[in-house]
Amino acid sequence: MKTFSSDEVLDRLKYALKIDTDSELANELGIKRATLSNWRSRNSIDLPLLFSICESINLDWLITGRGEMTKQNILADKSSIQVAAHTETRPRIPFDAAAGSLSHPVGSAMLRDCEQIPIIPNLPRYDFTIFARGDSMLPQYFSGDELACLYVKDSSFIQWGRAHVLDTAQGIVIKRIFDNGDSILCKSNNPQYHDFSIPKTEIYRIAIVVGFVRIE
Repeated sequence: MKTFSSDEVLDRLKYALKIDTDSELANELGIKRATLSNWRSRNSIDLPLLFSICESINLDWLITGRGEMTKQNILADKSSIQVAAHTETRPRIPFDAAAGSLSHPVGSAMLRDCEQIPIIPNLPRYDFTIFARGDSMLPQYFSGDELACLYVKDSSFIQWGRAHVLDTAQGIVIKRIFDNGDSILCKSNNPQYHDFSIPKTEIYRIAIVVGFVRIE
């Protein structure tokens, strides 16, 4: 996961929203003051939550400090923050999506029905995000981590041993994968979970996990 300064992001957000204190910012975000302090001390921050309340703010400016604060180069009033029509987004696909959900074209009705979130600029290029669920991929991924995923367009480019998202006949699976002849061997990071195999004929599409955002 690419790094950034949570102190700088939060201070820029206070400036944009005309807020003076962390207590006021915590109230605006709907979180506890202790959570905000934890973000600062651990340099870990819930970016999707920030984006949900400040989508008219230039996200590159919010994360890196580069460019203008807003596209109009004016201070946004927090009561009228809206999503810019030309903000580039990616679909957030529900973990419990029906089998075949990842196999539809990007412009399909199914993906249009997914929540669209602004691109997270500090992550590598990705096609969609999905939340991790459960503890099978601990300690690498926690339940609630938002995983950024890139479609694997050719099976010869699968990076065996790394975490991938599989769209299968039984639904969506997030595991480290290994070639096993006519099937793919799926392994959890948590040793309490057993390995299992999925026939390649039952796998519709594969995407590699290229980064994540951890919610504290």
